Amino acid sequence: MMTILYEVHKNLYVNMTNRCNCACTFCLRKTKDHMEESNSLWLDREPTVKEVKAEFSKFDMDNYEEVVFCGFGEPTMRLEDMLEVMDFVKENYHKPIRINTNGLASLQYQKDVPPLFKNRVDTVSISLNTPNPEKYYLLTKNRFGLEGFEGMLEFAKEVKNYVPNVVLTTVDTTLTKEEEAQCRQICENLGVNYRIREWEE
Repeated sequence: MMTILYEVHKNLYVNMTNRCNCACTFCLRKTKDHMEESNSLWLDREPTVKEVKAEFSKFDMDNYEEVVFCGFGEPTMRLEDMLEVMDFVKENYHKPIRINTNGLASLQYQKDVPPLFKNRVDTVSISLNTPNPEKYYLLTKNRFGLEGFEGMLEFAKEVKNYVPNVVLTTVDTTLTKEEEAQCRQICENLGVNYRIREWEE
């Protein structure tokens, strides 16, 4: 039984893929196969769009504040399928939509992805991780090399033109106070919000 939708706090999360274009050294996938409140998030196969849509009928959508696209893979690895499910959620449940992403979609597809989020996504949360391009690559092992850092920042800068709330995040305990200040400055320069997330074991 695959876990396609799962609950975290007052939100419903959508898990559509195991694929990712990063191999982060700190990724939860290295040490566990589930989040605290879910069953295993490893998918035996990628569910079809039809299967994902059907899962929503099993949940009382009035109980959730947000629908969040975030599983054990990078959600934009199934970009077109994800957008179709987003449209389904908006049309049928009228819930705010958030995507937790590494911000590398435009590099992945070699096209301008942020405009596709217009009228679909209410919040984009992007993993900034560090203010340093070299350290970013060492942490993420992303397939684009040192280009990944600038690509992620460019994505953040552009997506704010189409999405009301854009947040760049780092994890507490992983950065010095000086690095956190540098991250905050990056976010101010981009005109986006900065959030320090709690470390999850």
